[in-house]
Formats: sequence, C-alpha cells, structure tokens
Amino acid sequence: MAVSYREIFASPGAWKFSAAGLLGRMPLSMTGIGVVTMVSQLTGRYGLAGALSAVMALSKAALGPQVSRLVDRYGQRRTLRPATLVSVAALAGLLVCTQQGAPDWTLFVFAAASGCVPGLGAMVRARWAALHQDAPGRLHSAYAWESVVDEVCFIAGPIVAIGLSTSWFPEAGPLVSGVFLLAGVGWLTAQRGTEPVPHPPGELTGGSALRSRGLQVLVVTFVATGAIFGSVDVVTVAFADEVGHKSSASLVLAVYALGSCLAGAVFGLLRMEGPAARRWLVGVGAMAVSMIPLQLAGSLPLLAAALFVAGLAVAPTMVTTVALVEAHVPRSALTEGMTWTSTGICVGVALGSSAAGWVVDAAGARAGYAVPGVAGAVAAVVAVAGYRRLRRPATVSRRKGREADGVPQNPHEHPGGAGRPGLDGREGQGGQEAPRPVA
Repeated sequence: MAVSYREIFASPGAWKFSAAGLLGRMPLSMTGIGVVTMVSQLTGRYGLAGALSAVMALSKAALGPQVSRLVDRYGQRRTLRPATLVSVAALAGLLVCTQQGAPDWTLFVFAAASGCVPGLGAMVRARWAALHQDAPGRLHSAYAWESVVDEVCFIAGPIVAIGLSTSWFPEAGPLVSGVFLLAGVGWLTAQRGTEPVPHPPGELTGGSALRSRGLQVLVVTFVATGAIFGSVDVVTVAFADEVGHKSSASLVLAVYALGSCLAGAVFGLLRMEGPAARRWLVGVGAMAVSMIPLQLAGSLPLLAAALFVAGLAVAPTMVTTVALVEAHVPRSALTEGMTWTSTGICVGVALGSSAAGWVVDAAGARAGYAVPGVAGAVAAVVAVAGYRRLRRPATVSRRKGREADGVPQNPHEHPGGAGRPGLDGREGQGGQEAPRPVA
C-alpha cells in the first residue's frame, strides 16, 4: 500500500537527520555559483571564475567517492568531520586569496582541495536505508522525500548565494555556504542513534563499488544526464540575455526544479508496480524526449513551460536510480555507490556547461539547446544498452554485502531476500515492490 510522509518521519530521529541533511546540502548549489559571483565581482574575469568552478566540481567528482568509501569503512562521524574541516579550510583560503589578489595558481590549489566536501545526500539516504531496510514502501517514500529536498536546495541555493554576494559583500555567498556545511555536518554527525553501522576492512567485499556492472551503467548514464543539467543552465541564462531579460533566468530555472520537486513529492506517495529497471529506463527516455521542446521555445514563458514539463521526469528517475544502486551494490559499500552516481552528474555538468558555452558563443542561444538534446539522446542510448545489466541479479555481491550485515542466506530465497528489495523491484515474499537511488 502507499506510504504517507508522516509515516516515515514517525521513526525516532528521522526528521532531525533529514533536516541536518537539508542544511548541509545547501552548499551543493551555493558554493559554485557563489565563487563565480565573488571572483567575477572582485576581478572582473569570468573566464577565471568559470575555470575555478569547474576545478571545484571535478575535484569533488574525484574525491567524493573516496570520502564515501572511508565512511562505509569507519562511519560517518569519524570521516565527515575531518573531511569537512579540510574542505571549509580550503574554501576559506580561496576566499582570502581572491580578496587579497593572490596569484591565480593559489586559487586553483585551494579550489582543488575544497573537493573533499562530503556529499550529505548520500549520507542521509544511507541512514534511511538502515532505518527502513525491511520496509521497502517506506524506503521508497524516504528516497522520494530526499529528492524533493535536493530540488529545494537547487531552487533556493543560487538565489541565496547570488543575493548575498551582490547585496552584502562579494565573499558573502561562499562564506555562508561554508557555514551551512559546518552546521549541517556537525548536526548530522552528532546524531549517533541513526548512524549506519560501519563495515571494518574484514567485512568489505573488496575493491570499489564501481566494480558493479550495474553501477557502471548508472554512472555513465548520469554523466550524460549531468550534461543535460549543466547545458540547460548555461543556455537558459544566454537565452534570457538574448531576449533582454537576463535577470529572469534564475526564475525560469527555478520552474525547472519546481517541476522535479512536485513530481518527486507525488512519486513518493505512489505504490510502484513492475521492475525498477524498467521504470528507470522509461524515466531516462522521458528526460531525453523532454529536451526536444526546448529547441522550439521562442519566448521565456514558453521556455519556462517546457522546462516545467521536463522537470517532471527528473526526481522520479533519481529516486529509482537510488533503488537500483541499492540492488547492485553491497550494503557495506552503499554510501560509496550512491556517491558515484553524484560523481557522474558532476562530471557531466562540467562537460555540458563547457560544450553549451562553446555552442552559444559560436551559434547563439537557440542553437545551444541542441547540447541538452544530444546529451539526452546519449543518456537514452546508454540506458538501453545497459538495461540487461540492471535486470541481471548481482547475486555474489549482494550476498557478500548481506553477510557483512549479519543477514543469513537462504538458498531458497528470492534474489531480493525476504522483506528486502529484489533486483526486479519486488520483495522476496509477498510480491510487494521496492524502489531506491548522488549530485
């Protein structure tokens, strides 16, 4: 049966770690745009600002999975606190060097070091997974709720960062972003009762979570998906500028996030039927098709309407991705597995932003919407090609992960296990379906 959001928050400590995750995830959408705004105001060099933002994104893509792997091994409290201090110190160094007019190479050093910032979305979802591992309906609603939280961050974050840096002082946006990160991580890691049990080296299945063939499909697909997000942002700003309403770009992009937010909220209340892999394939296909109308929009109102419709496919696809990561990655590497999908998006955003900027400069904003169109087509092709991997049971890795959790193995059990999600999106007993998931 469908599960209400009130039910998932009835669990002790649930609202607290979700709220901490909201606070700690605000920097996800604030830091990059805040640094761009700060650097452009202090130096007037947009090229430098964009390069620093790209370095920060790529650094996070490279270091994020390694931090998450340490979380799986040593726990959230022991890993996140030192990683956060390093990241915030690097961000502070970047702010000081920019304000003092230090050489450019110092800015890039600090930008690269800031990438060890922990992805709190994966940390919060790991807590939900531990809390509702035997209640797939509630877990589905919890993952959908966190997708809504993601969208709220992406709606509010850029507005807060840009507003602070333009109305207060240039460094204000990234500075407040660092404060949010410190507060969110501190609050989350203080909640020991809901922290997932770490898996010492002797319990790990060996190697990176990325060895999973199913996870590889998800990550590669999400590189193309990230290219959609990155290119849509850049081209929409350029389009708004081209029609003489550049200040409206943030509102148009907020409509895109709003569509995803509403779809995620409704999706979490639904009882899903059929294999999760099939729903994921449909979702990726819908995201690809929704890029076509963008190339036909001739005004900002039409563009906003098209982006709203496009956003409806985003959150449900992300929620189902989480379910597939959980199905294909051992629980002892679950946080790392979730972070790899976010890494794919980060890489894609960097590639999509660069490609879109080049096309806009060469052929104008309207032509720039071909970039998300191509990225969507690539995502759909990869999803279709890898569909069989996602349907194929990852029997060995799942068993090892479950044994590490102390779950006994039953040779007559469905691949998903009794009361646990199977790879076809169903529970081992009763035929109930179960869903799940980084940016």
